[in-house]
Amino acid sequence: MSSFSAYFLRLINNYLGIVGEPPIDIQFNPSGYLFLASEKEAAILEENVNIQRKEGVAVSLLSPAQLKKKFPWLNTDGVALASYGLENEGWFDPWTLLNAFKRKAISMGVLQYNGEVTSFNMVSQEMKNNDQPLKVSCIKSVNVRLPESIERARVNCAMVVNAAGAWSGRVAEMAGIGIQSENTVSGIKLPVEPKKRYVYVWHCPDGPGLECPLLIDTTGAYFRREGLGGNYLGGLSPAEEEEPDTQDLEVDHEFFQEKVWPKLAHRVPCFESLKVKSSWAGYYDYNTFDQNPVIGQHPQVINLYFASGFSGHGLQHAPAVGQAVAELILDLKYKSIDLERFSFNRLIKDEKVLERNIV
Repeated sequence: MSSFSAYFLRLINNYLGIVGEPPIDIQFNPSGYLFLASEKEAAILEENVNIQRKEGVAVSLLSPAQLKKKFPWLNTDGVALASYGLENEGWFDPWTLLNAFKRKAISMGVLQYNGEVTSFNMVSQEMKNNDQPLKVSCIKSVNVRLPESIERARVNCAMVVNAAGAWSGRVAEMAGIGIQSENTVSGIKLPVEPKKRYVYVWHCPDGPGLECPLLIDTTGAYFRREGLGGNYLGGLSPAEEEEPDTQDLEVDHEFFQEKVWPKLAHRVPCFESLKVKSSWAGYYDYNTFDQNPVIGQHPQVINLYFASGFSGHGLQHAPAVGQAVAELILDLKYKSIDLERFSFNRLIKDEKVLERNIV
């Protein structure tokens, strides 16, 4: 999915460009991801790199001495090995990408409406599977509350794609998913819930320059360059017992002072004198089952498709997932990329798709 999306973004104007409009510039910064591993994590990192190379990814392994030579501003204490992406990695403006998709869709006849889904209108019927009774459902229409209004609209539909991000689990429950006995397919919920994450922006005039990668420390702290004026962006996922309340998007500034800054200053000594300029909070659509997406059709709500649970890495996979779900709906099968391993069925079978050394 990452390779597909990298190719798509490189040729974005071929796919999303509109005649008569300016070229799309997603402000891509081509800087690699630098994963640091401790002695305990080094073997896992090396295994991951071997898998990536088999898939054609250009990535290098660096020893502490090589790290120090390439990035002299880096403190390599506690680092046994590092991986560094050589191409097709970096960061870009997600808002520009989102609007490029929306404008292209509208130019091709898509009608866009904003509102909050409040419920589904469904029909059900009994079927037999291996002589066992099976109840299947179909969503006939969606009830939507319009913005700043008590008025509700009913939208008839043939297909529904649940791409509601952090609220995907709640939307799935509207279709009866996960609200019955856990011993049935209908009782298995979509395990996606919101997780609040903080992002901080700081200034450090003596910090790493243009060669600065997106660095992921052994502690899980991360940062990258933000523009060209000595500004940086980063954060840290809290420990499970420290998960913040998701009822609001207030930023915990003490979290940076106590948890993030010490790790940054240890790894990059010049960050000892950084000054925080701004911060914000946002939601991950976090899959509590295995932190990987749920993609494809529900086995019993037969016209409901999922594209959710990306746990923070959905942006880089969005073009690939959109292509795959469209193929599944129109062609009844995957053609470009087989994403069957991410189907809802793995929840039923209790088969996790786990990754190691991720942020």
